[in-house]
Amino acid sequence: MPSARIPSPAIAAAGLVGGYAVARWTKKRPLGGVVLAVAGGVAAREWQAVGGAKVAGGLTAAYVAAFAGSHPLAKKIGAWPAVFAVAGGMAGAAYAVTRRAA
Repeated sequence: MPSARIPSPAIAAAGLVGGYAVARWTKKRPLGGVVLAVAGGVAAREWQAVGGAKVAGGLTAAYVAAFAGSHPLAKKIGAWPAVFAVAGGMAGAAYAVTRRAA
């Protein structure tokens, strides 16, 4: 029986939201970073399989940029809205790129 696959856009969004949630609720930022990194690694592996090294590299860079960009955005709109905004943007980008690559 084949295993169900979680779409990479969902993995990337969950990594951004989950990483922030873990860091906030445990008050241990490095633990949130682990969640962020693991989800990013899983998503990157899927991006590599779907579109090759260029797609994986570009989307991984976008994932890191989304994480970094959430910080200044949070100062303008609040932490949770910023996290959800960058997670949605990342999911949209991953969907658009991987659908074209597939």
